[in-house]
Amino acid sequence: MRYVSNLPHATTEEEHVAVPMSDGVCLSARIWRPVSSDAEPVPAVLEYIPYRKRDLSSVRDSVHHPYIAGHGYACVRVDLRGTGESEGVLADEYLEREQSDAEEILAWLSEQPWCDGNTGMMGISWGAFAALQVAARRPPSLRAIVIASFTDDRYADDMHYMGGALLSDNLAEAGTMFAYATCPPDPAVVGERWREMWHERLENTRPWALAWLSHQRRDAYWQHASVCEDYQAVQCPVLASSGWADGYSNAVTRLLGNLDVPRKGLIGPWSHKYPHLGEPGPAIGYLQEVVAWWDHWLKGIDNGVMEGPMLRTWMQDSVPPSTSYESRPGRWVGEPAWPSPHVEPTAHPLSRHRIGAPGEATSSKDAMTVQSPLSVGQFAGKWASYNAPPDLPYDQREEDGGSLVFETDALTERVEILGSPSVELDLSVSEPVAMVAARLSDVAPDGSATRVTYGLLNLTHREGTGVPEPLEPGARYRATVQLNGVAQAFPPGHRIRLSLSTSYWPLAWPPPRPVLLSVYEGTSSLTLPLRPASAPDHLPQRPFDEPEGTEPLTTTRLTPPEQRWEVTRDLVGYRSALEIVKDRGMVRYDDIGLDVGLRAYEKYSAVADDFTSVSGESAWTMHFRRDDWDVRVETRTALTSSETEFFVDATLDGYENDRRVFSRTWNETLPRDHL
Repeated sequence: MRYVSNLPHATTEEEHVAVPMSDGVCLSARIWRPVSSDAEPVPAVLEYIPYRKRDLSSVRDSVHHPYIAGHGYACVRVDLRGTGESEGVLADEYLEREQSDAEEILAWLSEQPWCDGNTGMMGISWGAFAALQVAARRPPSLRAIVIASFTDDRYADDMHYMGGALLSDNLAEAGTMFAYATCPPDPAVVGERWREMWHERLENTRPWALAWLSHQRRDAYWQHASVCEDYQAVQCPVLASSGWADGYSNAVTRLLGNLDVPRKGLIGPWSHKYPHLGEPGPAIGYLQEVVAWWDHWLKGIDNGVMEGPMLRTWMQDSVPPSTSYESRPGRWVGEPAWPSPHVEPTAHPLSRHRIGAPGEATSSKDAMTVQSPLSVGQFAGKWASYNAPPDLPYDQREEDGGSLVFETDALTERVEILGSPSVELDLSVSEPVAMVAARLSDVAPDGSATRVTYGLLNLTHREGTGVPEPLEPGARYRATVQLNGVAQAFPPGHRIRLSLSTSYWPLAWPPPRPVLLSVYEGTSSLTLPLRPASAPDHLPQRPFDEPEGTEPLTTTRLTPPEQRWEVTRDLVGYRSALEIVKDRGMVRYDDIGLDVGLRAYEKYSAVADDFTSVSGESAWTMHFRRDDWDVRVETRTALTSSETEFFVDATLDGYENDRRVFSRTWNETLPRDHL
């Protein structure tokens, strides 16, 4: 990345500004704006997240907010209620209170003497959720949004559930937010009130997993703030981006296809990161694109930002399997609209271990069966790649040993797909609750298999109505497994492989009992969104610029980090486990003299093929110290199950100068709801 200091506007920064809410709570804002805005008001851009603007997100924020401010905007970073130095308690994600707070912040911004009355919202992940959800509420000053790595469907396409199957990231993210929501504010900002504010958070926070596991089907809890319930509610322009290595690879094209506002989409090879910080590369000059978007929609500058394709995406070339990539080879392609006129969904019949050519006749109606061991899924990687530690799927050959596998003949020409593949199955199962995991892989001539995309379906959700129904063992059903969107090229000599399994642990929680799945030949098929390699790319004449931003804040590493991702198998007790450690070590934020440590530990284990032996654990330590102030929060959330129930065991401990000053334990049972 190129760091720039010679920006069009000199800027000033206010590190802590209290923004009053109507109920008396004050939220903490950090504001970068042009010095000239005192006399010449500018539009304001809000990023609204719970990730602690003063420390944990400060380095990242320092790269893009001063940059955008230097191009003539007031950039405002607000911590959600109950996080950082904002007062109150953060009890859950995307609540009505959170969104009404955002509306009040926008109204406050529009009335400031340095703001011209026009506002925008931007963000990645939670910040993008917030921007899209608030846009659907149509606050009067909001003119446009810029969002990255997000979803419009909180139930079907977030880290909680996929196709009605419970994701392990539901537990991991619950553990993350259990820790973030219980951290103290900084006494250097709030003074002696810090302890009172901290204990208010400790006293009023429950393990987030309890709420998320209390809603195992699509109900009003998930429908709230899911923009897919009413796309027409969004009436402002939208610039949306994501990455193919991210868990949020589907929502960009859904917005392009369903919104009726000026909109642009961008999907690169990236994991869960802003495109100017994109990994795997290539990263792009995203901030330049963002400034151009704001210039047009917030300042009314006719700069051609809406010219060119509606969607620009990275068509990925074939790569060997790896848990991380520095960059992905490929090329940018453009689509004038979505759905694209260049993409043709093409059905391929499934016969015995074979993906047939389109229209190929299959005379056999026999069933092919599989009952997958719990070991299938140990090389699946994370639901969303964060690239720390390496968390992409590894070689799929071992996974395929416990799966039902179908393959094309060796390809005679290059094949490119763009969009969401799907698998139409004529099937029967041996249990009333069952799941199917479908994986699409690129198989090289040496046999190595790189997973391209995948999808899950809890078969009790086969009708997709939000009202799951048990299956009748032995009865025939038709079900469609939707795979995540992707842009991928398969070269000549390679094969395309479809793999079906009845478990995918630990990426997804397995069904209560092992399941024998029967798939019938001739009446099952794989549909690929084929994009001819000869299709026009519709790219603008000017390619993306190189990434640039402002110089980041400096930090000093005090203790080394630790990154670990280990799969182990005990061939005596037959216990297998995946252990993940993400320890940043102790880091000093030089500008504020604060030392911060963050350690996350996850463990997922099972014994042999005992489906009731699976367990997951997410444990966090958050440590803050300066001079004689030394505070630590430790959280742990563990999830186990029987055939009929989930068991949540959680602890929360707060320490001041190594003395435990708060402790609470939860042991709760929730029924399994067709899961």
